[in-house]
Amino acid sequence: MTAFIRARGVGLEVPYYVQPERQGGSWLGTLLSAATARPRRHFATLLDEITFDIEEGDRVALIGSNGAGKTTLLRVLTGAFRPTRGSLDVYGSRQALLNLSLGFNAEGTLHENIYLRATAMGIPAAKVRGLVDSILDFSELGHLANRRLLTLSSGQRMRLGFAISTSVQHDIMLLDEWFGAGDISFVRKARERLVSRVEGSKIVVVASHNTDLAKKLCNRGLVIRQGHVAFLGPIKDALSEYKRISEADRAARRAAAMAADGEGGGQSSVVGRSD
Repeated sequence: MTAFIRARGVGLEVPYYVQPERQGGSWLGTLLSAATARPRRHFATLLDEITFDIEEGDRVALIGSNGAGKTTLLRVLTGAFRPTRGSLDVYGSRQALLNLSLGFNAEGTLHENIYLRATAMGIPAAKVRGLVDSILDFSELGHLANRRLLTLSSGQRMRLGFAISTSVQHDIMLLDEWFGAGDISFVRKARERLVSRVEGSKIVVVASHNTDLAKKLCNRGLVIRQGHVAFLGPIKDALSEYKRISEADRAARRAAAMAADGEGGGQSSVVGRSD
């Protein structure tokens, strides 16, 4: 069956807690107030009314400023976060390159962690057995297979995570930025594999600030602004819309800053005259 992703009115709200500010007559009173005050629960809306269709053959760039909701949306698409509103239908096997160390156990050996991570990805244990050697070979860590993960450097862990995550071809690939960390020789090899996996995928969704990469890799763009879909369409139009939105937001911030400065200046002048 054809791979697809369909979102209808998807929303995500998460709780957070705020500690009431209380001040006592002394430092001890303040400390006691802080210790006994009950935090209040509030909810933050991270995604709101997200609706789109992504079909087989689409390469979609998620475009938006920092904090717009791109990574949050990717996590919803992977199933890591469940929407609190709306519906999300995803058909096809999916793999995400968001956090390459997710699912690892620092106390386990490399061999054990391959099984842990691969099983979490939904790969049957029988198939994992046939992948172990190739994963260790690709990550160049075969000589450390029986060492505990905590003895490895962060770069070695990254190599292992990447090798596991890309060991199997999936229908849908979800990427948070293009891979570009590690030593030069491994990055070159990793990019070649990533390109191969992207070309073999039926759908690709990538969050990136790199406009050249977006133009080269993607045919569609989905602009996210403050948790909403601001635009969905051809990549060139999406990039133009993002530029327009960014310029409008910068102009609004400048105007707000000037207004705030003006209010402060007005207050200063009144105080000066009263003196």
